[in-house]
Amino acid sequence: MPDTNTAPVLTIDGPSGAGKGTVSARVASRLGWHLLDSGALYRAVGYAAGVARHDVDDEQAIVACARTVRIEFRPGANGGPTRVFVNGRDAGDALRTETCGAAASAVAAYPGVRQALLDKQRELRMAPGLVADGRDMGTVIFPDAPFKVFLTASAEERAQRRYKQLKAKGLDVTLAHLLDEIQARDARDASRAVAPLKPAEDAMLVDTTHMSIDEAVEKVLGLVPPELSGARA
Repeated sequence: MPDTNTAPVLTIDGPSGAGKGTVSARVASRLGWHLLDSGALYRAVGYAAGVARHDVDDEQAIVACARTVRIEFRPGANGGPTRVFVNGRDAGDALRTETCGAAASAVAAYPGVRQALLDKQRELRMAPGLVADGRDMGTVIFPDAPFKVFLTASAEERAQRRYKQLKAKGLDVTLAHLLDEIQARDARDASRAVAPLKPAEDAMLVDTTHMSIDEAVEKVLGLVPPELSGARA
């Protein structure tokens, strides 16, 4: 059912590596709106399941984990990235690893997990507005959102971006392996029975393959009337 809260919502959905996280954070900052990183919630469940040594194929255990997990977002030090605490533990960069991302995609396929996190996401719809970053924000979580974007890029471009990020961190990865992982995740996300990854019918498609982050941010900001912005620069 559509949320009855009247605070405006801008949903930004799309596959992994399309730039959703960076674009969403910058857009939220420019608008002065709250930010929901729904992917972090699913990654947190995957992380908690790993800490508890649950097999991701054990649906009953994973759903129970999603129902009881405590997830807290705290501002980063000196204006740094938001820190995510899972059951009181700073998950740090662990949430951004490919392993955690794959776990998040796997646990997100369980209806019980999605139901457990549904209310937690909708509770973040507060004035002056919310930028919601995810895979089903515009189709399932906030179907009545007045502003919807589907951010995408070619699998090859997304793999290249991820490769550069991981190499910059000193990690030993190969481009071919990352491309295989991204294509497998795309297929899994698009074919799952519950909330498959797809654009909302009323979403604006933004292909960032040949776009800079700044260009993508401006494109998305163009959807929101200036009078709804609390801090647009």
